[in-house]
Amino acid sequence: MENVTGGGGGSPRRVVVAVDESEESMHALSWCLSNVVSAAAKSPAAAPPPAVVLVHARPARPLYYPVIDGGGYVLTQEVMDSMDRYMATAADSVVAKARDICTAFPNVKVETRVEKGDPRDVICGAVEKAGADMVVMGSHGYGFLQRTLLGSVSNHCVQHCKCPVVVVKRPGTNAKAF
Repeated sequence: MENVTGGGGGSPRRVVVAVDESEESMHALSWCLSNVVSAAAKSPAAAPPPAVVLVHARPARPLYYPVIDGGGYVLTQEVMDSMDRYMATAADSVVAKARDICTAFPNVKVETRVEKGDPRDVICGAVEKAGADMVVMGSHGYGFLQRTLLGSVSNHCVQHCKCPVVVVKRPGTNAKAF
């Protein structure tokens, strides 16, 4: 059986943390740094702390954008390029905020990956590419109806990633039934 902890120790060597613009994902990152990375750094094996790979899924511009939107406005190439620039800026902001949180742990190697696509596919793909030993992600706390309509990224990752997935809930939050 393969040891997913990167050697003889009991802590992971590469941890993927999924980040987005939500407070829940930043809480999950803080939790990971405090509970996974710090614990590994304090272990008697004196192994280096795990590398943290920050993964952000940037929405891809659908190929089926209509020439005229719902309000009757023509979406020119200039408008679509502007939307792409805005999404790139938003992704840069998310990654910068996550990197800023990581600065409290100066000995941690931090990598970032921003890819266009569905978050489910981007995260699972990044886990495989990074050779991750663990995935940490936040829970938005959606209830049954919202999960049914919107889908659950964390549930998809739990089912499809080939390593342990830790879903971190914010303290004091309860999932809503509807």
